[in-house]
Amino acid sequence: MIGIAAAFFQSLVMRKFLLSCLVILCFSTGYAQGFYDSDKVPVIKIQFNVSDWGKKLDSLKTRGLKERLVAVVDIDGKQYEGVGVRYKGNSSYKNPRKRNKQKLPFNLKANYAKKDQRFEGGYETLKLGNVFMDPSYVREAVSYEIARKYMPAPKSNFAKVYVNGEYIGLYSNVESIDEKFLKDAYGNSNGSFFKCDPEWEDVLPAPAGCKEGEYSSLTYVGDDSKCYGGWYELESKEEQGWKDLVGLSKTVSLAPDAIPSKLNIDMTLWMHAFNHVLVNLDSYTGRFSHNYYLYKTPDGLMTPLIWDLNISFGGFRLDGEKQGELTNEELQQFSLFSHFKNKNPKRPLITNLLANPFWRKVYIGHCRTILMENFANGEYLKLAEKMQATIKDAVKEDPNKLYSFDDFEKNLRNSVDIGSTSIIGIEELMKARTESLLKHPLFNGKNPVVGEVKHTVSGVKASINIKVTDAQKVWLMYRQGPAETFKQLEMTTSGDDVYAVSVDKPGTLQYYIIAEGDRLAVCSPERASYVFYEIK
Repeated sequence: MIGIAAAFFQSLVMRKFLLSCLVILCFSTGYAQGFYDSDKVPVIKIQFNVSDWGKKLDSLKTRGLKERLVAVVDIDGKQYEGVGVRYKGNSSYKNPRKRNKQKLPFNLKANYAKKDQRFEGGYETLKLGNVFMDPSYVREAVSYEIARKYMPAPKSNFAKVYVNGEYIGLYSNVESIDEKFLKDAYGNSNGSFFKCDPEWEDVLPAPAGCKEGEYSSLTYVGDDSKCYGGWYELESKEEQGWKDLVGLSKTVSLAPDAIPSKLNIDMTLWMHAFNHVLVNLDSYTGRFSHNYYLYKTPDGLMTPLIWDLNISFGGFRLDGEKQGELTNEELQQFSLFSHFKNKNPKRPLITNLLANPFWRKVYIGHCRTILMENFANGEYLKLAEKMQATIKDAVKEDPNKLYSFDDFEKNLRNSVDIGSTSIIGIEELMKARTESLLKHPLFNGKNPVVGEVKHTVSGVKASINIKVTDAQKVWLMYRQGPAETFKQLEMTTSGDDVYAVSVDKPGTLQYYIIAEGDRLAVCSPERASYVFYEIK
């Protein structure tokens, strides 16, 4: 199925439509990823000048220190000196360490001792995961591949890791959400920037006078930034960041009508849609309401960025509503409206956004887009199979894998027991889930059908029209560039199902269409606002 954006571009070429119009495909999965190419398995060799490197890294980790052990790192034959190495992670570190496992997750910093040093591709930091709680190995890589269609998200693949000449095993290799990532995604890295995933051992009780909240849920707990310090880590330098976070929490919790002035709503809806369709509960959606970043983009809005997807696809079974773990059937039937149905006050980023009927329709449309583009057509399974084929031999050779090779082969399709819990098969989850969601009444009935978008330019005016059937209203979302927020303007029709509108175009115009039905909204391009039309 050709996407709306691609079909639009193709039709213009075929008809030699001489308009200056481009479809912008940000972070498309088709672009060259270089170091993170999904077909590539880099070999990373870490050489410490001490033999008890494991004990030293453990000591730094358990004491909560940000110091690192200096090493020489060789990546596919290219050496980097003065690299800072530490262990990373919470449960992915603690659980294997308690069981005396050797395969622990690493964080490598190229510019630790040499300020200007970078890894291949300009990366400052490498994050190497031990695929904890994922016998299939591919949950994280497949999830990021899907996510990048709809929002800025890290690139990822796998790497063979050696330490002091010993092969430790096959690791996940995930791009860090850092200064480079932000510059690539938004053109700058100067905005307020938070990691909404605290180091659990560093969390201290909130000062007296703070209201009750829950994890990194953006629940308003007071005007004092110290009320938030235990659950949010300020990554940017300016103290303005805390003012932005407190203001966002207060607005999201207490003044939902004003949320558009503080938050990138559409990117938030894409994040919620992604987490719900893929049953990614180790996220804002689940028990611990974490594993995302917040960044203040050039348009002045705080924007969420998903992170840590190693137990996506139902690998984590706690949703924050039910006592205890969800069963396989409950994962397969997981509601698209978790927390919202019960008006959970400790998940205001879900409950107060979906309480708005228009935003709820856009959210449902985003869920349907993710479902149709990745699961109804079986693309997710083809992608997972390809990734497993790429790493199969490396997994078999992994001397410290946390789960057996039989579990690796089995878990793509079926559940496997890993001791204290069972990890549902990716296909076992998504085949039944897709069949169920395709029957969802909100996805069926007379939903809007969107045709080709056309525009003309006359002077400083742009006229845009589109044929849409079965819509209650049709909206134009437009801006002059990424430093502006998208404005919303209703399009009008003369009764022939063709909707039109004219707007000022002093320079570049970026836009997309939202066709609002009685159940859901359909965007054109479907991946809007991450993908949009542009008139130069």
